[in-house]
Amino acid sequence: MQRWTCTICQYVYDPDEGDPVNDVPPDISFEELLPDWHCPVCKAAKGFFEPYPEEPER
Repeated sequence: MQRWTCTICQYVYDPDEGDPVNDVPPDISFEELLPDWHCPVCKAAKGFFEPYPEEPER
């Protein structure tokens, strides 16, 4: 699943890990997060996140 990064503090939301601070279990995609979910580090809204640039597979 796609990882997303906060454009304010650079926190990376990884669906494989979830977000224990906000009680989000693993395997929840960014799109599935509730609309009022926020960054666990800087409290930015979902709108401040963008797709994390993935490394190309070799």
